[in-house]
Amino acid sequence: MSTDEPGTTTTEPATDEPVATSDWWHRDHPTFAALSGFYAGLLFAILVPGLYAAILAAVVGQQRAEDLFPFVLVTLVVPLLLVLAPRSRRFGLYMWLGMISTAVVVVGVGGGVFWYMVSRG
Repeated sequence: MSTDEPGTTTTEPATDEPVATSDWWHRDHPTFAALSGFYAGLLFAILVPGLYAAILAAVVGQQRAEDLFPFVLVTLVVPLLLVLAPRSRRFGLYMWLGMISTAVVVVGVGGGVFWYMVSRG
């Protein structure tokens, strides 16, 4: 915004180009990287093993899918590479945080439910 009054400054760029609505995506806001990394890790921990098992069972059968399931750990290379690359390090660290916290919650709740059922049974 520009005015002719003395002592005022402009806060907007002097270009006549409209600001793109997707411009916020490229600003590398720290909160955006942290939140998107955390939720990507949460989804990664939940969806990747489930989809991998479902697709394997549909393609090669249940018994062979159970034998091949440990190979889902190869997908952990993706977050590891994100942490190693300097540009995506923050996103990768929060992705690991999302994956680990999801695993802790799932194992903790499962253990608590198992303990409750055994103690009441």
